[in-house]
Parts: sequence; C-alpha cells; structure tokens
Amino acid sequence: MSKKEKECCPENNKRIRRNVNPGQDQENLARIAKALGHPIRLEILTILKKTKGCICGDLVDQLPLSQATVSQHLKVLKKVGLIRGEIRGPSTCYCLEPISLRQFKMLVKNL
Repeated sequence: MSKKEKECCPENNKRIRRNVNPGQDQENLARIAKALGHPIRLEILTILKKTKGCICGDLVDQLPLSQATVSQHLKVLKKVGLIRGEIRGPSTCYCLEPISLRQFKMLVKNL
C-alpha cells in the first residue's frame, strides 16, 4: 500500500433494513445494475476491494482514462451508494460501501 492508499473508510456496521415494498427493491436493484453496466465501473470496484481505499489519482494511474472520466464513473458509483468518499486535504479517498454491497447481494438473491 502506498502512503496515499491507507485504509480510508472505516467499516460501517449498520444493519441492512429490509424494504416492505417489493417494488422499491426492484427499483433499487435496477439502479445499481445500471451503474454496474459499465466495465470500467466494475474495474473500479475491483481495485477498491483490493486496496481497501484509494485516492482518485491512484485510480487514474491504474485505468486507461483521464482524471475527469474516472471522476464521472466514481460519481455514478457514489450516487447509487456502492462507494463512499472521504476528503483528505486536496484529494478524495474512495472505498467500497459494504452495507450497500450486502444489500445488493440480498436483492439479487431474492429475485
């Protein structure tokens, strides 16, 4: 791990709340599936899983894309709650959001 790649987001141990509206579950699953529909976003999740947190610039170094394009992909993943970002000075450290990932697994399992 580089100096920049310290684990940036502590584990969040909140419980997953089950929606009482099955239609809402399907909407959430569709939103997440749409966000995961781009191979670069899947690659970003893979990198974040391996590193336990990563500065955006480190992601740019590992992907064949510009800073602006990586930032757009991060924005999409963050909007659906699959990742979160923690501001560290002039940079933002991104990491996986375990609760959302567990919820996604649960939604897929219940199809």
